[in-house]
Amino acid sequence: MSEFVTGVTFGGAVWTPAYVADINQKTCIGCGRCFKVCPRDVFDLVEKADALDPEDFDDDYGDFEDDDDNSMVMSIKNSLDCIGCEACSKVCPKDCFTHEHKQAA
Repeated sequence: MSEFVTGVTFGGAVWTPAYVADINQKTCIGCGRCFKVCPRDVFDLVEKADALDPEDFDDDYGDFEDDDDNSMVMSIKNSLDCIGCEACSKVCPKDCFTHEHKQAA
């Protein structure tokens, strides 16, 4: 028996889901592709200034607090609703996602 939660596809292939664990909000461009493909409402689009620690604001990312047109980033809203399909990673143009396998009970 596998040490991780596994399933079987309709075609009979063994499949081990990988659940979303983190989003790198420094590289996220807020395009919303992951939000659109997620079948379980796991994500939320938030202002980058609200998502990042103020210490992370440097010359590369700018000063978001003084910007009237704040950029947006994706945030994990309901991680327990993730079904491990990894559709979010497949559509992400910046490879922002980290996924983890769940230990079998």
